[in-house]
Amino acid sequence: MKKLSFHPLTWWIFSGAVAFAITRVNSPVFAIAAVGVMSVIVFTQRDDAPWGRSFNATLKLSLWIISIRAIIGVLIGVPIPGTTLFTIPRLPLPSWMPGIRIGGAVTLERLTSSVSEGIIICAILVVFGAAASLTSPHRLLRVLPVYVYEFGISVVIATSVLPQLVSAVSRIRMAQRLRGQKTHGVKSFKRIALPLLEESLARSLDLAAAMDSRGYGISKKRSKYRPIKWARIDVAVVIAGLAVVGLS
Repeated sequence: MKKLSFHPLTWWIFSGAVAFAITRVNSPVFAIAAVGVMSVIVFTQRDDAPWGRSFNATLKLSLWIISIRAIIGVLIGVPIPGTTLFTIPRLPLPSWMPGIRIGGAVTLERLTSSVSEGIIICAILVVFGAAASLTSPHRLLRVLPVYVYEFGISVVIATSVLPQLVSAVSRIRMAQRLRGQKTHGVKSFKRIALPLLEESLARSLDLAAAMDSRGYGISKKRSKYRPIKWARIDVAVVIAGLAVVGLS
Protein backbone atom coordinates (compact mmCIF):
# COMPACT_ATOMS: atom_id res chain seq x y z
CA MET A 1 0.00 0.00 0.00
CA LYS A 2 1.31 3.41 -0.98
CA LYS A 3 2.26 5.64 1.93
CA LEU A 4 0.78 9.12 2.03
CA SER A 5 2.54 12.25 3.24
CA PHE A 6 0.80 13.98 6.13
CA HIS A 7 1.34 17.18 8.07
CA PRO A 8 3.27 16.52 11.32
CA LEU A 9 0.34 17.68 13.45
CA THR A 10 -2.32 15.66 11.62
CA TRP A 11 -1.94 12.38 13.48
CA TRP A 12 -1.47 14.12 16.85
CA ILE A 13 -4.77 15.97 16.42
CA PHE A 14 -6.50 12.80 15.22
CA SER A 15 -5.06 10.75 18.10
CA GLY A 16 -6.07 13.40 20.63
CA ALA A 17 -9.64 13.31 19.29
CA VAL A 18 -9.74 9.50 19.42
CA ALA A 19 -8.34 9.47 22.98
CA PHE A 20 -10.96 12.01 24.06
CA ALA A 21 -13.66 9.85 22.48
CA ILE A 22 -12.36 6.80 24.36
CA THR A 23 -12.65 8.62 27.68
CA ARG A 24 -16.18 9.81 26.84
CA VAL A 25 -17.50 6.44 25.70
CA ASN A 26 -15.68 4.58 28.51
CA SER A 27 -16.24 1.21 26.86
CA PRO A 28 -13.60 -1.49 26.43
CA VAL A 29 -15.20 -2.58 23.14
CA PHE A 30 -14.85 0.93 21.70
CA ALA A 31 -11.29 1.14 23.07
CA ILE A 32 -10.30 -2.14 21.40
CA ALA A 33 -11.87 -0.96 18.13
CA ALA A 34 -9.91 2.30 18.33
CA VAL A 35 -6.68 0.38 18.95
CA GLY A 36 -7.43 -1.82 15.94
CA VAL A 37 -8.00 1.18 13.67
CA MET A 38 -4.83 2.91 14.86
CA SER A 39 -2.83 -0.30 14.45
CA VAL A 40 -3.95 -0.67 10.82
CA ILE A 41 -3.02 2.96 10.15
CA VAL A 42 0.40 2.54 11.76
CA PHE A 43 1.30 -0.70 9.98
CA THR A 44 0.34 0.77 6.60
CA GLN A 45 1.60 4.35 6.93
CA ARG A 46 4.62 4.32 9.26
CA ASP A 47 8.12 5.01 8.00
CA ASP A 48 11.06 2.65 8.23
CA ALA A 49 12.66 4.76 10.96
CA PRO A 50 13.31 4.41 14.71
CA TRP A 51 10.12 6.28 15.60
CA GLY A 52 8.11 4.08 13.23
CA ARG A 53 9.33 0.88 14.87
CA SER A 54 8.43 2.06 18.39
CA PHE A 55 4.75 1.11 18.05
CA ASN A 56 5.51 -2.57 18.67
CA ALA A 57 7.09 -1.67 22.01
CA THR A 58 4.00 0.38 22.87
CA LEU A 59 1.76 -2.63 22.27
CA LYS A 60 3.95 -4.87 24.45
CA LEU A 61 3.97 -2.25 27.21
CA SER A 62 0.18 -2.03 27.05
CA LEU A 63 -0.20 -5.79 27.51
CA TRP A 64 2.00 -5.60 30.61
CA ILE A 65 -0.09 -2.74 32.00
CA ILE A 66 -3.34 -4.67 31.49
CA SER A 67 -1.87 -7.71 33.24
CA ILE A 68 -0.61 -5.67 36.19
CA ARG A 69 -3.93 -3.81 36.47
CA ALA A 70 -5.82 -7.10 36.52
CA ILE A 71 -3.54 -8.56 39.20
CA ILE A 72 -3.86 -5.47 41.38
CA GLY A 73 -7.62 -5.49 40.92
CA VAL A 74 -7.77 -9.11 42.07
CA LEU A 75 -5.49 -8.70 45.06
CA ILE A 76 -6.23 -5.15 46.22
CA GLY A 77 -9.32 -3.03 45.89
CA VAL A 78 -12.90 -2.43 46.91
CA PRO A 79 -15.02 -5.60 46.96
CA ILE A 80 -17.68 -5.84 44.26
CA PRO A 81 -20.47 -8.33 44.93
CA GLY A 82 -21.35 -10.85 42.27
CA THR A 83 -20.39 -14.29 40.99
CA THR A 84 -17.46 -15.62 43.02
CA LEU A 85 -14.77 -17.21 40.86
CA PHE A 86 -12.27 -18.18 43.56
CA THR A 87 -11.07 -17.09 46.98
CA ILE A 88 -7.58 -16.14 48.09
CA PRO A 89 -6.32 -15.68 51.66
CA ARG A 90 -7.35 -12.32 53.09
CA LEU A 91 -4.96 -10.02 54.89
CA PRO A 92 -6.54 -8.10 57.80
CA LEU A 93 -6.28 -4.31 57.54
CA PRO A 94 -6.57 -1.59 60.23
CA SER A 95 -9.93 -0.02 61.02
CA TRP A 96 -8.99 3.30 59.39
CA MET A 97 -9.02 1.61 55.95
CA PRO A 98 -12.71 0.67 55.63
CA GLY A 99 -13.97 -0.81 52.37
CA ILE A 100 -10.52 -1.83 51.12
CA ARG A 101 -9.41 -5.44 51.17
CA ILE A 102 -6.33 -7.46 50.30
CA GLY A 103 -7.35 -10.93 49.24
CA GLY A 104 -10.73 -12.51 49.86
CA ALA A 105 -13.37 -13.52 47.32
CA VAL A 106 -12.64 -12.62 43.70
CA THR A 107 -15.83 -12.01 41.76
CA LEU A 108 -16.37 -11.98 38.02
CA GLU A 109 -17.58 -8.38 38.22
CA ARG A 110 -14.40 -7.24 39.99
CA LEU A 111 -12.15 -8.98 37.48
CA THR A 112 -14.14 -7.63 34.55
CA SER A 113 -14.01 -4.09 35.95
CA SER A 114 -10.23 -4.25 36.45
CA VAL A 115 -9.60 -5.59 32.96
CA SER A 116 -11.94 -2.99 31.42
CA GLU A 117 -10.17 -0.13 33.19
CA GLY A 118 -6.80 -1.48 32.07
CA ILE A 119 -7.96 -1.75 28.46
CA ILE A 120 -9.20 1.86 28.41
CA ILE A 121 -5.98 3.19 29.95
CA CYS A 122 -3.82 1.19 27.56
CA ALA A 123 -5.94 2.21 24.57
CA ILE A 124 -5.16 5.86 25.25
CA LEU A 125 -1.47 4.97 25.57
CA VAL A 126 -1.54 3.07 22.27
CA VAL A 127 -3.36 5.88 20.47
CA PHE A 128 -0.70 8.43 21.38
CA GLY A 129 2.02 5.86 20.73
CA ALA A 130 0.60 5.52 17.23
CA ALA A 131 0.87 9.28 16.72
CA ALA A 132 4.51 9.17 17.81
CA SER A 133 5.16 6.31 15.39
CA LEU A 134 3.54 8.09 12.46
CA THR A 135 5.24 11.46 12.92
CA SER A 136 8.88 12.38 12.59
CA PRO A 137 9.89 14.37 15.69
CA HIS A 138 12.16 16.53 13.53
CA ARG A 139 9.30 17.49 11.18
CA LEU A 140 7.10 18.10 14.22
CA LEU A 141 9.67 20.53 15.58
CA ARG A 142 9.73 22.45 12.30
CA VAL A 143 6.04 23.37 12.46
CA LEU A 144 6.14 24.69 16.03
CA PRO A 145 6.38 28.49 16.44
CA VAL A 146 9.78 29.84 17.35
CA TYR A 147 8.31 31.54 20.42
CA VAL A 148 7.73 28.17 22.06
CA TYR A 149 11.16 26.73 21.28
CA GLU A 150 11.66 25.45 24.83
CA PHE A 151 8.42 23.52 24.55
CA GLY A 152 9.58 22.34 21.16
CA ILE A 153 12.74 20.87 22.64
CA SER A 154 10.68 19.02 25.23
CA VAL A 155 8.37 17.67 22.53
CA VAL A 156 11.27 16.38 20.45
CA ILE A 157 12.90 14.68 23.42
CA ALA A 158 9.60 13.21 24.66
CA THR A 159 8.55 11.84 21.28
CA SER A 160 11.96 10.46 20.33
CA VAL A 161 13.15 8.92 23.60
CA LEU A 162 11.16 5.66 23.26
CA PRO A 163 12.07 5.04 19.58
CA GLN A 164 15.73 5.72 20.35
CA LEU A 165 15.67 3.36 23.34
CA VAL A 166 14.06 0.60 21.26
CA SER A 167 16.61 1.06 18.49
CA ALA A 168 19.52 1.20 20.95
CA VAL A 169 18.43 -1.97 22.79
CA SER A 170 18.17 -3.81 19.46
CA ARG A 171 21.69 -2.78 18.47
CA ILE A 172 23.13 -3.71 21.88
CA ARG A 173 21.48 -7.12 21.86
CA MET A 174 22.68 -7.79 18.33
CA ALA A 175 26.26 -6.93 19.32
CA GLN A 176 26.03 -9.19 22.37
CA ARG A 177 24.66 -12.09 20.32
CA LEU A 178 27.57 -11.73 17.89
CA ARG A 179 29.91 -12.02 20.89
CA GLY A 180 28.14 -15.17 22.06
CA GLN A 181 26.56 -13.55 25.11
CA LYS A 182 23.07 -14.25 26.40
CA THR A 183 20.58 -11.45 25.70
CA HIS A 184 17.65 -12.68 27.79
CA GLY A 185 17.12 -13.07 31.50
CA VAL A 186 17.72 -10.97 34.57
CA LYS A 187 21.51 -11.26 34.42
CA SER A 188 21.66 -9.77 30.92
CA PHE A 189 19.95 -6.58 32.17
CA LYS A 190 23.19 -5.14 33.54
CA ARG A 191 25.04 -5.78 30.29
CA ILE A 192 22.30 -3.91 28.41
CA ALA A 193 21.63 -1.10 30.92
CA LEU A 194 25.16 0.34 31.04
CA PRO A 195 25.70 0.64 27.25
CA LEU A 196 22.15 1.96 26.92
CA LEU A 197 22.80 4.68 29.53
CA GLU A 198 26.08 5.63 27.85
CA GLU A 199 24.48 5.87 24.42
CA SER A 200 21.54 7.89 25.78
CA LEU A 201 23.86 10.43 27.39
CA ALA A 202 25.90 10.68 24.18
CA ARG A 203 22.74 11.29 22.12
CA SER A 204 21.58 13.98 24.54
CA LEU A 205 24.90 15.79 24.35
CA ASP A 206 24.95 15.54 20.55
CA LEU A 207 21.41 16.93 20.34
CA ALA A 208 22.22 19.82 22.68
CA ALA A 209 25.44 20.65 20.80
CA ALA A 210 23.71 20.50 17.40
CA MET A 211 20.87 22.78 18.47
CA ASP A 212 23.22 25.20 20.21
CA SER A 213 25.54 25.42 17.19
CA ARG A 214 22.56 26.31 14.98
CA GLY A 215 21.38 29.02 17.37
CA TYR A 216 18.07 27.30 17.94
CA GLY A 217 15.66 29.48 19.89
CA ILE A 218 17.93 32.54 19.91
CA SER A 219 16.73 34.36 16.81
CA LYS A 220 13.06 35.32 16.72
CA LYS A 221 13.08 35.80 12.95
CA ARG A 222 11.67 33.29 10.51
CA SER A 223 14.40 30.98 9.20
CA LYS A 224 14.87 29.95 5.56
CA TYR A 225 12.80 26.81 6.19
CA ARG A 226 9.26 27.34 5.02
CA PRO A 227 6.44 25.93 7.18
CA ILE A 228 4.88 22.66 6.04
CA LYS A 229 1.51 23.32 4.44
CA TRP A 230 -1.72 21.50 5.15
CA ALA A 231 -3.09 19.29 2.37
CA ARG A 232 -6.61 18.11 1.69
CA ILE A 233 -5.85 14.68 3.14
CA ASP A 234 -4.74 16.34 6.40
CA VAL A 235 -7.99 18.27 6.65
CA ALA A 236 -9.95 15.09 5.95
CA VAL A 237 -8.16 13.20 8.75
CA VAL A 238 -8.71 16.04 11.24
CA ILE A 239 -12.41 16.22 10.31
CA ALA A 240 -12.67 12.45 10.79
CA GLY A 241 -11.19 12.78 14.27
CA LEU A 242 -13.62 15.55 15.18
CA ALA A 243 -16.47 13.43 13.82
CA VAL A 244 -15.47 10.58 16.13
CA VAL A 245 -15.64 12.97 19.08
CA GLY A 246 -19.01 14.29 17.96
CA LEU A 247 -20.49 10.80 17.60
CA SER A 248 -19.11 9.49 20.88
